[in-house]
Amino acid sequence: MARPLILVDPLPRTLDLLCEPDTRARLEALGELVIHESSPMPNEMIERYLPNVSIIMGQTKLPRERLMRAKKLRAIINVETNFTDAIDYDYCFANGIHVLTPGSAFADVVAESALGMAIDLARGITRADRDFRAGREAYGLDGNVGAFSLFGETMGLIGFGDLARAFLKLVAPFACDISVYDPWVPDYVLDKHGVKPAGLTDILKGCRIILVFAGVTSENQGFLDREKLSLIRPDAIFLLMSRAAVVDFPAFVDLVKQGRFRAATDVFPIEPAAKDDPVRKVEGMLLSAHRTGGMPSALFDIGRQAVADAELILKGLPPVVCRKALPETVKRFRSKPVDIT
Repeated sequence: MARPLILVDPLPRTLDLLCEPDTRARLEALGELVIHESSPMPNEMIERYLPNVSIIMGQTKLPRERLMRAKKLRAIINVETNFTDAIDYDYCFANGIHVLTPGSAFADVVAESALGMAIDLARGITRADRDFRAGREAYGLDGNVGAFSLFGETMGLIGFGDLARAFLKLVAPFACDISVYDPWVPDYVLDKHGVKPAGLTDILKGCRIILVFAGVTSENQGFLDREKLSLIRPDAIFLLMSRAAVVDFPAFVDLVKQGRFRAATDVFPIEPAAKDDPVRKVEGMLLSAHRTGGMPSALFDIGRQAVADAELILKGLPPVVCRKALPETVKRFRSKPVDIT
């Protein structure tokens, strides 16, 4: 009996980045691997293996005409961790092909950075470091003008997916009064997590610590516009931890530049940001070059998640680890994948 065929087309990742030795061994035990890492897998290579492939790991372009030739295909696992628009999802749903992404692999490390950045903004840690190096430091209360402690503060989370839930665990010792806005999550779930459902306006106007964990969909691109961001109280801090497209980014930068509130961002509309991008000179803005998720441990977890579900699928069982594309939502996602063309 022929072993299952697995196409590994992992760009921009590589298997070495995704798989520790034991994970790689488990993957190799599943079947015959066809690996192409130096560039996107060539079309002729994909076409050659399509009739016999069981699992594709990567963000391979899979329109209907290509999927129709993949009669044995049981799963597509995007190890770049986005649901791209390069797949005919309707065909996959109709033919029992799982489309998966191990996106939750980044949740813990992004949450960890978000907590660190929130503490930095609230307490002025890196600002105090810069002042000290420049010889303009102040001591005691004079060095803490505008600073505050997270303990017992009002906190608002915009979006309540994997990132927000991981963050919630880390911030628990601070006993914050936490409100959540997420139209895709019912109040029942929020209640179970011990947080309060709230309207977006209530969070922006009332919370001193605001974190954006919302992904980008067809409905919410730029939904945090100038008018809404202007509601943020002047003693608040605002952290953008998900995708730049959920805010009106120029308005966001301008409001921070005006001193309306302090902020941090790990994401930008264009990455890498231009060397002369005005955001680089904005006081009150803590900047991070889309690096909060880019940790070896997170990448290895992508591999572990992908292999765990591949093992189940090849046993004839449903996947339970990765996030699964759903007919009701997948076409609404607008997260920008890494360009591999």
